[in-house]
Amino acid sequence: VTLLINNAGVVSGLHLLETPDHLIERSFNVNVMAHFWTAKAFLPKMIEKERGHIVTIASLAGHVGISKLVDYCASKFAAVGFDEALRLELEVLGHTNIQTTCICPFFIQATGMFDDVNARWVPTLNPNDVADRVISAIRKNEKLAIIPGFLKFMLSLKWTFPWGCVSGLLRRLVPDASPHGLPSTSSTSSSNNNNNNTTTTTSPGKANGNIISSSTAADMAAIDAQLSSASAALPAKSPSMLIQRTPSLGERVL
Repeated sequence: VTLLINNAGVVSGLHLLETPDHLIERSFNVNVMAHFWTAKAFLPKMIEKERGHIVTIASLAGHVGISKLVDYCASKFAAVGFDEALRLELEVLGHTNIQTTCICPFFIQATGMFDDVNARWVPTLNPNDVADRVISAIRKNEKLAIIPGFLKFMLSLKWTFPWGCVSGLLRRLVPDASPHGLPSTSSTSSSNNNNNNTTTTTSPGKANGNIISSSTAADMAAIDAQLSSASAALPAKSPSMLIQRTPSLGERVL
């Protein structure tokens, strides 16, 4: 494997004090910790072959804070930092043939995560357009790709203007970041089953407001099987972190 794209992501879309602890942990496990495990699993072979490319699919939320996305933004800030620090470390160690690219798109349509988000001025992105931009960034060995590109200029203003101006702009850009059409105030219920705490957030017309994309339990089981197969194929000395250090993908995101 010489090209690794870390693309998994989940979102809760609740105010911080409304967000159950396990959903905060889920956000960090999927949105950033998985990047550590995949990098540690595949980077040794890239170093051995003296070539490779690690792509971090982060988010514009990895550069700005958004209400109702405190856990999501924090995890994406971490993903952006992971990419930058890893790139610098590889350069320090002399592995200059291994590239890293960080992709930071605005909200994307048809992922099941931000389809119903209320955003102004900047339309939600078509996934095919984002995919084309990712391919272009990989081919050009870009270090950072902000999608759409003009937002890169707007981000530079964040460090120029006083906080009151920045806050006002962000609140107007995304008045309501509730994904999946979740209402502003969600009802949560907690239960304990076989010593595993679970929390369900419900909203009108949806059995479970907190979902990852449109994936089903069967989808997650299939992905877990693929990860297990990939892990088994790794050299014995490679740290198969995906399987050994973390719960199964299904356990993390459902």
